[in-house]
Amino acid sequence: MAFASAFVAGAINSVAGGGTLITFPVLIWIGLPSVTANATSTVAIWPGSLGSMWGYRRELKGLTARSYVLIAPSAIGGIVGAMLLRLTPPHVFDRLVPLLIVFATCLFMLQEPVQRIIRRGGAESHAGSTTWVIGAIIFQFFVAVYGGYFGAGIGILMLAALGILGYSDIHQMNGLKNVLALFINGVAALYFIVMGMASWPEAIIMAAGAIAGGYGGAGVAKKIGPKGVRRIVIIVGFSMALSLLIRR
Repeated sequence: MAFASAFVAGAINSVAGGGTLITFPVLIWIGLPSVTANATSTVAIWPGSLGSMWGYRRELKGLTARSYVLIAPSAIGGIVGAMLLRLTPPHVFDRLVPLLIVFATCLFMLQEPVQRIIRRGGAESHAGSTTWVIGAIIFQFFVAVYGGYFGAGIGILMLAALGILGYSDIHQMNGLKNVLALFINGVAALYFIVMGMASWPEAIIMAAGAIAGGYGGAGVAKKIGPKGVRRIVIIVGFSMALSLLIRR
């Protein structure tokens, strides 16, 4: 079950993102405590994000060096979020889990509207303005804190921020978003590993499933299409939240 869920998550992430909304609840269902499940999911899914970044390597070449200033708040916020997760009492996190899943699913629902607004915008870029850059750094830090704490839904938050900054090329934005997510989840995963918060048997099985899904399952996901995949993720997200509420 762990391998299958990660395989599906890897395929979904290759097209639309949102795979964490599948892997995390499955880990809870198979018996892991919620905090351990969250840490394990982050560790297991992270290797697949390398492929996502590599897929946008051409688009990244067109970005200015200043765009990468957001890497620092991403890494710092990611480790802060991971530390907050470790400090959260398990019974408190158990109560937060359904709300976090609903919040992440709602964010995921906004992905298409935000992308359409960005495509239509064509606004003059504010990336060169110091005020806008400082604002983006602060916003990105808090996005990264949430990402290190839970993770699902950070992509749409980053796309919205980049759109406000004036970026209009959705492919470049996706590429930069993937780089930033790589750092957010990477430092969080490293912290979880060092602190012994992840369950290695499930993490290894899921990592293999995510890689296989990203490579072998992407074709099926592409046939379904981004819209179809997004609908599936949204339905699964709300269903997972409801099932966890009922379980409690």
